[in-house]
Amino acid sequence: MSADPTQVLAFETDCHLFDGCGFPAPGLHSFLFEPLWGDADSNVYFNKTMLLALLGSVVIIGFFWAAFAKPKMIPGKLQMVAEAGYDFVRRGIVYETMGKREGEKYVPFMVSLFFFVWMMNLWSIIPIAQFPVTAIIAYPAAIALIVYVMWVALTFKRHGFVGAFKNFTGYDKSLGAVLPLSMTIEFFSNLLVRPFTHTVRLFANMFAGHTLLLLFTIASWYMLNGIGIAYSAVSFVMVLVMTAFELFIQAVQAYVFVLLACSYLQGAMAEGH
Repeated sequence: MSADPTQVLAFETDCHLFDGCGFPAPGLHSFLFEPLWGDADSNVYFNKTMLLALLGSVVIIGFFWAAFAKPKMIPGKLQMVAEAGYDFVRRGIVYETMGKREGEKYVPFMVSLFFFVWMMNLWSIIPIAQFPVTAIIAYPAAIALIVYVMWVALTFKRHGFVGAFKNFTGYDKSLGAVLPLSMTIEFFSNLLVRPFTHTVRLFANMFAGHTLLLLFTIASWYMLNGIGIAYSAVSFVMVLVMTAFELFIQAVQAYVFVLLACSYLQGAMAEGH
């Protein structure tokens, strides 16, 4: 969890309910980390979230390397799991959204995207790490930007300037008098709002989920005193429930993020929305 001074103080001094100390509620400070290297004031530093993102990338690359370095006709357990994950993204997301013919070339990217987002989410419930990298908006924003650039570039490549403009604005002359208004709304929705919502959908879910986990975890410790023990037990049960729920949400958010990415690229290939 975050190295927030108030939380650390509460744990180190055995500050509990009825001890006269306030509840160290989680907040924005719970998402700030001191640099492991460098200087935060100069914006040149390396912190915990960067380390987790790097380690997550290494874990994913290492897993698939180990699974497919020497593939076998009769796969072992590791290869079987990797193939199942790959096939899930390929058939369950890419083919379903973009079609087999158009989508095949994007399968490697979408598989990488899915497992990267999922791994960044999973750090939330992994001991010691205990923080979802995607709860820092810069990370989902960077990934969403990659998808956005691919979508815009593919649209221009497929349709040219005029065709891309029609694609972005949802041009349909049958709309008549409302066409200018419709085109304006579609233009801003696609080129400005779309990357924002793609980012925030992932970020907000992971931010809220981690905040709830922090809240119940801190509350379990804080109320572990006198008659507060009963409330502490209930709070601890909620920690377990929320952890199980987060496992589900983490996978769903990775799925939704990639599903939307496929949907955007499929829209770039179509003549209209």
